[in-house]
Amino acid sequence: MLRPAPRLEDLPEAFPVFPLGGALLLPHGKLPLNIFEPRYLAMTEDALAAGRLLAMIQPDHARPPGPTGPALYRVGCLGRISSFSETDDGRYLVTLTGLIRFTVAEELEMRRGYRRLRGEFAPFSADLAQIPADLALDRPALMQALRGYFAHRGFDANWAAIDKMPDADLVVTLAMVCPFDPAEKQALLEAPTPAERADTLLALLQIDSHAPPDYAETPPGRIRAS
Repeated sequence: MLRPAPRLEDLPEAFPVFPLGGALLLPHGKLPLNIFEPRYLAMTEDALAAGRLLAMIQPDHARPPGPTGPALYRVGCLGRISSFSETDDGRYLVTLTGLIRFTVAEELEMRRGYRRLRGEFAPFSADLAQIPADLALDRPALMQALRGYFAHRGFDANWAAIDKMPDADLVVTLAMVCPFDPAEKQALLEAPTPAERADTLLALLQIDSHAPPDYAETPPGRIRAS
C-alpha cells in the first residue's frame, strides 16, 4: 500500500541536508544510498528518529564556500527514508523517496557534524501530487536519443523493461540514473513541470550522445555517501 503524500503544512521547518554532487533526487523518485561516514551515519540515525525526512542538494562550486562547507545550489529535494538496512560493518543502505523540492531559505547551525537547512516548499506544492500519466512525451524520440546515448557511453540496458515503463516513471528514473554533469542534473531538478523535465531530458540525451565521453562508467546503482 502506498503511503500518502504529506500535506504542505506538515512539512518540517528545518531538516538535515546531504550535499552530494551528481546525486539527483526527484519527487516520486527513489535514490539508493550507501552511508558510511560518521557524520552521515549520525544524520541518518537522527532522520530515522524524527519522521525519516532528509534532503539532497548539490554543492555549487561556482560560488565560494562558507563556514559549514561548499556553497549549495538554491534548490534541493526533500525525501523520506522508505527503506533501510544496517550492514555488519556499520553502514546504512538506504532508499530515499523524493517528496518535494524546496528553495534554501537559510542554513542553520550544524548538528553532530552534518548540515541543516530551513527551506521554502510552497513554490513546489504541485510536487506532492501524482505526476500526470500523460506528459505529452515524444516517446519514440526519447527512446532513439536514449539508445544513442547508451551506445555512445558503452552502457547496457534492459530494453524490454524500459519499454514497459510508464512515461512519468521513465523520465524520473532516467533523469536520476544517467550520469549527467552536476549542472545538467540541476537543470533537470529545477524544470518547472514534469513535461518540461521530459523536454530537458530529451535535449540532454541528444546533446550528450555526440559529446566525447569524459569518463567510462555505468549509471550508478547505489550512491556511496562518503
